[in-house]
Amino acid sequence: MINNITLESYKKIAPKGTIDLAYSLAKRLKGKSVLHVNSTRLGGGVSEMLHRLVPVFNDLGIKTHWKVMEGTLLFYQTSKSFHNALQGQKQDITQEMFAEYNRINQKNASKISFDSELTIIHDPQPAGLVYKKSKKTKWLWRCHIDISRPQWKIWNFLKDYISQYDGLIFSLPSFAQKLNIPQFLIYPSIDPLSDKNKDLSNEEIDSIMNKHNIPQDKAIILQVSRFDRFKDPLGVIEAYKLVKKYNDCCLVLAGSEATDDPEGPQVLREVKEAAAQDKDIFILNLPPDANVEINALQRKATVILQKSTKEGFGLTVAEAMWKGKPVIGGAVGGITVQIIYGQTGFTVNSIEGCAFRIRYLLNNPEISADMGQKAKEYTRRNFLITRHLCDYLALMVYLLNA
Repeated sequence: MINNITLESYKKIAPKGTIDLAYSLAKRLKGKSVLHVNSTRLGGGVSEMLHRLVPVFNDLGIKTHWKVMEGTLLFYQTSKSFHNALQGQKQDITQEMFAEYNRINQKNASKISFDSELTIIHDPQPAGLVYKKSKKTKWLWRCHIDISRPQWKIWNFLKDYISQYDGLIFSLPSFAQKLNIPQFLIYPSIDPLSDKNKDLSNEEIDSIMNKHNIPQDKAIILQVSRFDRFKDPLGVIEAYKLVKKYNDCCLVLAGSEATDDPEGPQVLREVKEAAAQDKDIFILNLPPDANVEINALQRKATVILQKSTKEGFGLTVAEAMWKGKPVIGGAVGGITVQIIYGQTGFTVNSIEGCAFRIRYLLNNPEISADMGQKAKEYTRRNFLITRHLCDYLALMVYLLNA
């Protein structure tokens, strides 16, 4: 249960039959236990999804726990380098960094109880915990990033751990790797009843816009994301500057820093430097729990971007589409699953292409509105928490009741 919201609360929102399927699957898992482990309680899509999914699993009678590993600055620098390398960016990893990765995983393994029947480890940071796996339990590695073209030195290091799991979960088929263990496809999800996605009144939206002094008399271009180079905030600023020559508009870059991302402050400084001379660029470094503010910004925006150059999935796309907005996104990773070109938005490969599509939507408001309605329905059918829940339940039935 989440703030008195139970699975039944989603019945009028979810596609027909989804809730009944979830109850049916859950009956076969009564009394089973699940443990999730990741690297941060706040910041990023993984923690957001776990905050919503864990209570619903418990409400269904499945004993579900969530533990967050602890690390040093060197560990988080190492895991961020792993993250970048797995997404194809060249990184230099020292033996000291490899040793710190192993040391922190071993230290955390001594503090966490792994007696649940199913343990789900999220992303590379805690992947090394698998050496605590017993023959009586099942372990899954849930990878949320794009590892379709990894730096092989890093992948080969992690593969020694990953191959010990009972299965892998990816967000896209192209992320799968050549391994002798089962691999599963599960799309991430958003929660339509969360503070970030629930309906807001016009008064609530206006209050937040006024709080940040964002003008409402001109078009608003918005990107919501961590301050991360893969999200290409500098490219967004360049695209906005091209649009600004022809359309009166402002740009809002809204995001927060994740505790497991030491690069964030440097990227934020670079973004502020690039925007310094433009009074119509608003850079909002929000707290990780500023969900209502993100919600209001997305509802008020005229055009929403997710111009990533690499992306595991990009839940900000689904969030924006749930608000009835078409999205312009980088033609990478899970963005290509969410954006149906010309129907729910546009995918782009360049700054110029991004600017062209922004101007197209600004100059054709009726087309934009129609695409936004299609985007919301597509999200309802594919990217809500209820579908995500059913996918997890079905996989658990397969693994635990085989």
